[in-house]
Amino acid sequence: MRLSIPYPWNIKTIWMFLVFCSCFFPSLSFEGHLICGTNNQTSDNFGHKVNEAMESLWELVSSKSWGTVFKKDPKYNIFGLAQCYQDVNADDCELCFKTSQEKLQQCIPARSGRVYLDQCFHRFDHYNFYNEGVDPKYDHVTCGSPTGDSNDTYMSQDFQSKLDHVILNVEEAALRKNGYGTTEVKGGVVTVYALAQCWKTIDKQACDKCLTDAGMRLRECGPAAEGRALFTGCYMRYSTNRFFDHGSGTVEKKGFTDWVTLGVALSGATFLLLAVVGAFVSYKKLSRTKEEVTGLDALPATGLKTSLNFKYEMLEKATNNFNESMKLGQGGAGSVFKGVLPNAEAVAVKRLFFNTRQWVDQFFNEVNLISGIQHKNLVRLLGCSIEGPESLLVYEYVPNRSLDQILFSKDKRYILSWSQRFNIICGTAEGLAYLHGGSGVKILHRDIKASNILLDEHLSPKIADFGLARCVASDKSHRIHGSRIPCPGTTNRESRRLWIRGASS
Repeated sequence: MRLSIPYPWNIKTIWMFLVFCSCFFPSLSFEGHLICGTNNQTSDNFGHKVNEAMESLWELVSSKSWGTVFKKDPKYNIFGLAQCYQDVNADDCELCFKTSQEKLQQCIPARSGRVYLDQCFHRFDHYNFYNEGVDPKYDHVTCGSPTGDSNDTYMSQDFQSKLDHVILNVEEAALRKNGYGTTEVKGGVVTVYALAQCWKTIDKQACDKCLTDAGMRLRECGPAAEGRALFTGCYMRYSTNRFFDHGSGTVEKKGFTDWVTLGVALSGATFLLLAVVGAFVSYKKLSRTKEEVTGLDALPATGLKTSLNFKYEMLEKATNNFNESMKLGQGGAGSVFKGVLPNAEAVAVKRLFFNTRQWVDQFFNEVNLISGIQHKNLVRLLGCSIEGPESLLVYEYVPNRSLDQILFSKDKRYILSWSQRFNIICGTAEGLAYLHGGSGVKILHRDIKASNILLDEHLSPKIADFGLARCVASDKSHRIHGSRIPCPGTTNRESRRLWIRGASS
């Protein structure tokens, strides 16, 4: 029997398949460990206050890779901490913070929440927890799969010996170097790598206690090839694969005298070079900061020129003062509410939490990029409001939920057939194709994921959330102004690699 295939199997079909894979199959990497408190805060604006605290943390993390925040309210207090691990570069740190922020949204309205990722830690609570090192109630260890030699008695014993050595060494390295250390133990077939990081807020005694307890628990993972200790005051990980960007020390069973000698010999030769480079980088950062301040002052004028302005008071009334009963969803940038305009038209109102440089950039970027384009598979922007205490975006109302809510719903009424899934894939690909040239300009969305694909009453897809989108020249696929674009909205590591190669948007 000969099959008739209605859709041509060309490059576009392959592209659609890649989109399908990124939306429907989960990442195989470590997705993080989320812990939410059991006590809830009933105040209506609690979630808003938590996100204000997170935004304050964002400014600190983006400048020095960690920070704490305290928000006082007559009804409750909010303490926050966020920290990237010391081996993580600035771009990955910002990406990890955004991801952790989105995950912590799942905890609200709980009064506390913490999330561990492979590059950062993020926590909020109702009391001052900054010097807590251990907490038996929440401290947790995750172990990977056993090594291939776990059935061999000698090899298993050798691996356990290496594991004991590398954990002891990384504990000592972290205590010597202000709470952060990386080590490796070589010899034989397998090399074992380890990283330890204490939070900046705990003292040396609490760090020592946390690392000691974490190391004892982590040893129990052997003969697993990988393990993580997710503790209240520290993070420790080992693996047979090198997972950190640069080490603070290398330890072999024969000792590390040669490495110390080499380090001393090279340090004098590189000192002058580092001083020159440091001065140049400082000068460039200062120049860029001045440019950003100038640009931030100019941005609102751009938005005021648009003809899409709504009155803040009208949108506030349309959403019943942003009542929780009108809430459609919440993400890292803000909450979305259903609203009914005076002409009885239903709309979706996105209420942005923040007004810093980053979020102002995203706000006006979204207004300017999509206000002039229309496509059946793109959510239509109706307007915005910048006159009130908060920035608001107004979109067409899409009655069904986002694709991820449909896919992971326990309600069997929302099980999608393969025909419906294929139509969603095709519609998403058509929307992306339009963005990539059909509108006369080339726009990269940079944040395609199931939660940003909305479904209308016919389950037709509409791509939403253009806050991270960028225009590029028609002959460029992954570079803007000569530098590679990070993919800050994507949590799936494989999707990120495909995007960088131009196979995904």
